[in-house]
Amino acid sequence: MSTRKFIVGGNWKMNGDSKTVDGIVNYINKETLPESVEVVVAPPFPYLKQGAFTGEVSPAMLKDAGCTWVILGHSERRHVLNESDAFIADKEREVNKTKDVCSRQMAALMKHKVDWTKMVIAYEPVWAIGTGKTATPEQAQEAHVWIRDWVKQNVCYNTGNCIRIMYGGSVTADNCRALAQKPDIDGFLVGGASLKPEFIKIVKAKV
Repeated sequence: MSTRKFIVGGNWKMNGDSKTVDGIVNYINKETLPESVEVVVAPPFPYLKQGAFTGEVSPAMLKDAGCTWVILGHSERRHVLNESDAFIADKEREVNKTKDVCSRQMAALMKHKVDWTKMVIAYEPVWAIGTGKTATPEQAQEAHVWIRDWVKQNVCYNTGNCIRIMYGGSVTADNCRALAQKPDIDGFLVGGASLKPEFIKIVKAKV
């Protein structure tokens, strides 16, 4: 049985006004969340209590605002803002390029000093983000196993066993339980559903 703690992240992107965000936070705080699950949210910058951030933001500013997690390299940044790998807007799964794309993106990390013990990897097929389409549990498990094996071979075997790998891409209350049963899926990065009451059901998918 895995000792990796299940993690669910809510990516609120640029959705909701302050009233909506307050309502979501209050709703989550009223719920009894399982201790076996780590829950984090990525709110829009303007709603960080310690200050409003416009455009780019430095790690120091985020730390000062109390942030303990950040989402780096999301495909929406790469596609819309052309930060890198813009061409992967093609549907990798549909053209059988999943492993090629994952390998290139993972290899890019090796060029930098990375503390892998503080990292959670999110696998999000771009064709599943905000489309209502999602990878089957078997497809997601296959990709997660490949990513874990890559870390074992290129970083450290023990790190590969310990690192958490989340699945993202149209995760809902309807499909989360089947995905959560797969041994190498250690959590979810949730988009639109994290703004709705069903987010709690997703948090409890592994319970």
